[in-house]
Amino acid sequence: MPSQRFAPPSEVPGLAARRIAADIVDGVLHKHRTLDDQLDGSGAHPGLKTLADRDRALMRRLVATVLRRLGTLGHVLSRLLDKGIPSEAPRAQSALLIGAAQILWMDVPDHAAVDLSVRLVQSDRRAARYAGLVNAVLRRCAREGKALVDEVATQSLDLPPWLLARWSAHYGEATARDMALALGHEPSLDLTVKSDAVQWANRLHGEVLPTGSVRTVLHGAVTMLPGFTEGQWWVQDAAAALPARLFGDIKGKSIADLCAAPGGKTAQLAQAGAHVTAIDRSPARVARLRENLTRLSLQAETVVADAVEWAGPAEGFDGILIDAPCTSTGTIRRHPDVAWLRQESDVAALTALQQRLLKKSVSLLKPGGTLVYCTCSLEPEEGEQAIAALLAAESGLRRVPIEASEVSGLSEIITAEGDLRTLPSHLPNADPKLGGLDGFYAARLVKS
Repeated sequence: MPSQRFAPPSEVPGLAARRIAADIVDGVLHKHRTLDDQLDGSGAHPGLKTLADRDRALMRRLVATVLRRLGTLGHVLSRLLDKGIPSEAPRAQSALLIGAAQILWMDVPDHAAVDLSVRLVQSDRRAARYAGLVNAVLRRCAREGKALVDEVATQSLDLPPWLLARWSAHYGEATARDMALALGHEPSLDLTVKSDAVQWANRLHGEVLPTGSVRTVLHGAVTMLPGFTEGQWWVQDAAAALPARLFGDIKGKSIADLCAAPGGKTAQLAQAGAHVTAIDRSPARVARLRENLTRLSLQAETVVADAVEWAGPAEGFDGILIDAPCTSTGTIRRHPDVAWLRQESDVAALTALQQRLLKKSVSLLKPGGTLVYCTCSLEPEEGEQAIAALLAAESGLRRVPIEASEVSGLSEIITAEGDLRTLPSHLPNADPKLGGLDGFYAARLVKS
């Protein structure tokens, strides 16, 4: 038998997941890299390949909890540190954030959270000298942290001040606080099913929402859930599933889905019987869209092109859906990195792109055709104001108000003008994990 003298020691269970979580938190906060970029595709963290499914799920929860509670974590740690978080040792910062997040909000024994955070800094050359500090601060956090969280429970610290100020101005302070509170909870998994939502809700231990989506709190790899391989459903937030329904009966009609990837709305349109042309400028995203359609056994023509420059067919389309690039502030409950990567200056640049897409879509639309514009943004410039500007500039367009009956009677998500506006605080539930929606805006226009 070969000697085991020089075999590498086995790593402490859970440490690899926390090391990768620390790398990804550092990537968001210091390198301005999105979670999607670090978790999937060519830019994904190389260590993810070595993680078991259970550790991968733990890693994702660690990262999401830190980013979802970043403002409150900053408050707690500032009260427990005499000189603030060491800025010259990012691993010490991320170890403190991850350790405190576990102690305050996750079902992890305090001693394990402290021990593994200390090991994290000990394994980093620049941070190793802070091991004692991390140990002391996290032990204090276990004793005093809950009270420090309660001190600021009503202050909405987990949103950047510029975003909270915007939402307070547009929606009112009380609604903005409700939205911030909803964003603090880990979201459920929403699915759009091809048929028999009740059966799939039972199989997936979930419930059917009023809108028809199936909502479940199952964790783990989506690809392992019943019905995935068979293409019986796809992941799509319940709010994101609403805009494609605003066309009404589209069987046999030609519909263009601009900025289509990853394809949830394309799948809805194809499932409803439309002849769909899905356009997206990213070859990689279009490839993913095609893979999703293949799994779902649905058909659509796919085009790799910049929608603003795309010529389109001479005869035009019966309908056009624009899910426009935006600040994505409505998706913070699922993508908590958005809150810390976006800046207020991003709004103006994206609004200009949205106006170009809207004007292009008018030229691609047949007379009498329907345009549905939507964004996953909570910023009025990217929603209500964008449509007001388009209607002022295009006399040949008119708004067709959305009726509550078209959105399962949810009158609270219809604006005074007849547009759709969902908020993170909508669809409340006694279990916060089963409540909430992504923030979405949608308007329906017809070309005369």
